[in-house]
Amino acid sequence: MNIEIRSARVDDVPFLSWVMLTAARSHNKYGTWEHYAGGTQEDCLTFLRLIATTQKPHLFHYSTFIVAEVDGQQAGALSGYDPKVLGMRAFVKALPEAIQKLGWSQGYQKAAMERNLPFMACLSDDADGAWIVESVAVRPEYRKKGVINLLLKEAIDRGRRQDFKLAQISVLIDNGRARRAYEKQGFKFDREKRDASFEKIYGSPGIARLLLNL
Repeated sequence: MNIEIRSARVDDVPFLSWVMLTAARSHNKYGTWEHYAGGTQEDCLTFLRLIATTQKPHLFHYSTFIVAEVDGQQAGALSGYDPKVLGMRAFVKALPEAIQKLGWSQGYQKAAMERNLPFMACLSDDADGAWIVESVAVRPEYRKKGVINLLLKEAIDRGRRQDFKLAQISVLIDNGRARRAYEKQGFKFDREKRDASFEKIYGSPGIARLLLNL
């Protein structure tokens, strides 16, 4: 089995939309992207494809991702980025481009923002000076084959090469499998945010922030 890690390309976007959807679901059947975008799963994937290809880059843009290929097949991916340049502020600026293409009304946009409030209540704050690792997912048939470890190592190395001294990753509080994978790379629990509305919607009490000194 040959595993290659490379930077994502625009032709990876259909796969990356699945990665973002799956990463947001975590170990559950339903995630924040579906709750925010509404509609069917295909509607959500269409939204994510548009998000990944906006003119303005941001944390969910395809250019922030690295992809793992196993014997030439897309197996997994994750994103790594500087939140001061490509964080949530950059995403908010890019979002209208995708919304316009989807034709969302003002009322639909408002409802989407309101649906997203419980998630925002638990969203991890960016640690000062941290390189952020986000949207981690591997296809089921390639799990437990070392793909996630190689992706994480490359993401961490990319942050280190850019002179970051700290890396950050977030995980649902009750997702023990993902947390163990991150701890294997040296990440340690830092803090968490809990919210009753978040738990009611997503089935998890909240989100934990893990940090790694680089």
